Amino acid sequence: MADNLAHRQSFNIMIVGQSGRLQYEAVLFAASLRHSAPAFSGRLFVATPQPGPTWEKNPTLRNPEVLHLLERLGAEILPFESLAFGQNYPYGNKIEALLSLPPDEPFVFFDSDTLITGDLMSVPFDFSRPGASLRCEGSWPKPTLYGPGIGEIWKSLYDRFDLDFDSSLDRSQPEGYWRRYLYFNAGYFFGACPVKFGQRYLEYATSIQGAPPPELVEQTLDPWLDQIALPLVVHALGGGRDVLPAGYLDGNVSCHYRLFPLLYAREDDSVVDLLERVAAPNWIKKVLKNHEPIKRLVYQGRGAKLRALIDRNNLPRREQALRNQIKSAGFWIR
Repeated sequence: MADNLAHRQSFNIMIVGQSGRLQYEAVLFAASLRHSAPAFSGRLFVATPQPGPTWEKNPTLRNPEVLHLLERLGAEILPFESLAFGQNYPYGNKIEALLSLPPDEPFVFFDSDTLITGDLMSVPFDFSRPGASLRCEGSWPKPTLYGPGIGEIWKSLYDRFDLDFDSSLDRSQPEGYWRRYLYFNAGYFFGACPVKFGQRYLEYATSIQGAPPPELVEQTLDPWLDQIALPLVVHALGGGRDVLPAGYLDGNVSCHYRLFPLLYAREDDSVVDLLERVAAPNWIKKVLKNHEPIKRLVYQGRGAKLRALIDRNNLPRREQALRNQIKSAGFWIR
């Protein structure tokens, strides 16, 4: 194992950070990376959008305490321009920021609401075959009563970009079932060159948004646009659903918790222990306590009280049902 790790290719990491909630999530991501993966040999970029006509307010990460803390944790601030998306579709940050990363260097993007829980250098990435998170529900598309069906909807997108639809299918799954079709959560994805990946991602996303195929006429694109375009990009660049063994990302090495009430409600004890451990040092706590969800759930102990109310051996199948359960108990905060 040591020899394999010694020869494993170095790569960069990108997350997005801006004013508001994401800046505190970025701090926790960086702290968890340094704690759990001390052998990580790449660069950690915190991409932050610059003010401009696509933003009503200045979105830039500019809190001096947060910036100092990120620097101390070894992160590099990466400014980027929001030309296509911005305020109207902030999920597009992850797409446009890719274009500002060092080209031709392997990369992994993570949503900022992620903790690194294990040795990231142990993940057997093959960056020549891009991939993305399979921890998802069948959130898109939602076929209507009179059609078109889910297969016709996806095929129209592959046809739009001259991609081979048939080779993307998982034929072990039945027709019309969402898992038959290539679909990812955009919580993480990786590839060989962020600029080439980002250019393709931007091309596909803006084309779908600006002129959806007729088959999408009854479909909602917001907030799903990034997850609609992502499988097309992965497929076009030679990747797929089987490029990483199970159990690493979204497993022993990373946790995409999404929101802190969800983390306390459903994640393993080891994830909660890690969160509280990396948030404990005073030099980190004095910054993170300014974010109300972290203050209440982590530092004031309400997370433990929420956790005691949830049966993690009998969680609802759908995330929305769990959210409703947390809200009914009076612990929802974001």
